[in-house]
Amino acid sequence: MPAVPVPPGPAFPARLDSVFSARLGEVDCWLFDMDNTLYPARANLFAQIDRRMEAFVGRLLGLGRDEARVVQKRYFHEHGTTLRGLMLSHDVDPNDFLDYVHDIDMSVLDPDPRLAAALERLPGRRIVFTNGDLAYAERVLAALGIGDCFHAIHDVHAMRYHPKPDPRAYRGVCEAHGIAPERAFFVDDMAHNLKPAHALGMVTGWVNNGSERGDHGHSPDFIDHELHDLTDWLEELTR
Repeated sequence: MPAVPVPPGPAFPARLDSVFSARLGEVDCWLFDMDNTLYPARANLFAQIDRRMEAFVGRLLGLGRDEARVVQKRYFHEHGTTLRGLMLSHDVDPNDFLDYVHDIDMSVLDPDPRLAAALERLPGRRIVFTNGDLAYAERVLAALGIGDCFHAIHDVHAMRYHPKPDPRAYRGVCEAHGIAPERAFFVDDMAHNLKPAHALGMVTGWVNNGSERGDHGHSPDFIDHELHDLTDWLEELTR
């Protein structure tokens, strides 16, 4: 999805400036993680992906399911994504891996018209910033009915396989889309992914919704807003 120039949106009502920080009212670019952020963690989409990743690792390394899971999780925890670990340790082709693990059933996701309406009311640009790939992201957004709400998708290929929370991913998304970090808001369900964004000057929001290791590295030093349901929060913000 190519980036689309968007004129500045309307300012937030003065009422909201009295409720939320003045900096939030100055945001003109909204960066959203996708998995377990734009849809609730209870959808458990990652359970399907986990099984596919375990199968890929097991087939690649000749391991049983339990052993493959240990390796897969170790790479995830050490490198931010299983893919990054496989690329560094086993020279895995990223396209082969992503095509395989994202071949999943999207019917567990329901359209979210409330979220769509709230996103459309946000002033400025809206960009998906995901460690997944473009094809997968487009399928997820379509299933949620929010594909038309975003001006661009910045995926793991665009990151050159340096996924969040690698600081290069954050500098890269800003450079690619002409984002001024001090006028950007970034929301993610993984608390530690917010630290590099905050260091660049972004306003940050943590979706605390029970994601696996979602609270890992949590610190109020780099989390400006904590929310439990993105749709509810955006509705309040833009009402």
